[in-house]
Amino acid sequence: MIPIHFASIIVTYRCNARCHMCNTWQFPTAPGEEITPDDIARLPAIPSINLTGGEPFLREDLSDILDVLKDKTSRLVVSTNGYYTERILEIVRRHPWIGVRISIEGLPKANDELRGIPDGFDHGIRTLAELHHFGLKDIGFGITLSDRNVSDLLELYHLAKMMGVEFSTAAVHNSYYFHKHDNRFTRHEEALSALRTLMDELLRSRRVKDWFRAYFNYGLGNYIQGNPRLLPCRMGYESFFLDPLGEVRPCNVMECSMGNIKRQTFEEIWHGAAAEEIRRQVSACPHNCWMIGSVSEPMKQHIMQPIRWIIEQKLSGRRARRGCGE
Repeated sequence: MIPIHFASIIVTYRCNARCHMCNTWQFPTAPGEEITPDDIARLPAIPSINLTGGEPFLREDLSDILDVLKDKTSRLVVSTNGYYTERILEIVRRHPWIGVRISIEGLPKANDELRGIPDGFDHGIRTLAELHHFGLKDIGFGITLSDRNVSDLLELYHLAKMMGVEFSTAAVHNSYYFHKHDNRFTRHEEALSALRTLMDELLRSRRVKDWFRAYFNYGLGNYIQGNPRLLPCRMGYESFFLDPLGEVRPCNVMECSMGNIKRQTFEEIWHGAAAEEIRRQVSACPHNCWMIGSVSEPMKQHIMQPIRWIIEQKLSGRRARRGCGE
């Protein structure tokens, strides 16, 4: 079997948010048709898993799903809008081994407008504060950049630093998963300027992890400009998406399915003819997406490329600072 490093498991398309950049909430799955813990138990061991939706904390059996996955992975992060604070805390108390990432799309005005949830920012920050107070180690929040929130990027990063939590970035995409085909950037220069400042701050960090995050954000700016990916995509090779109906897909952009976990074993799906055909399509995919799920493994496999970029940026930054009299 081709070794698998990452999977994104979408446990539901139900969502309490009404996001401007995602219409998944308009196409909810019915609870009775969603993958069950028994279906998920058919998956192999996977080193890194992202559990997402929709809003995953709408699943009443989420704790049962986590019970199944605990022995299958060394790291699992649940992505959420953070609205259901008490429900999230209840799950974390039972599963303190998980990580939690809360989507916060800007400061209060921008977040609540983009998420379509009254007081959504307040709920998200309250959840972060309570998770930090509980002592959960792997917590953070992230922003999906768009024209509507690019001016809040740096303030959110500074807020994450102040709180001592992780901070991640993405940019609006179009795909079947989001049911969106009109997401686009028009404020390119403003977005690129904010990303350059963020990269500079990350490169000045003492954490090596932040240096590689700077490279990821460099690739995000490259994506926003409509350029080809900096690294090849390997979705469908070492990574996959499992949707709420049991379809095993290469990613959240290509709608094609390798097979269904409700009707087939994972081995049959992963080694089947449909999977091989989809891998050929991935190799020629024109979308040039740049999302952490499709970038983290290629960054490890082509480690010298980001390392060279980091060294070049640090040397050029040092020269610039010396030129300013330092």
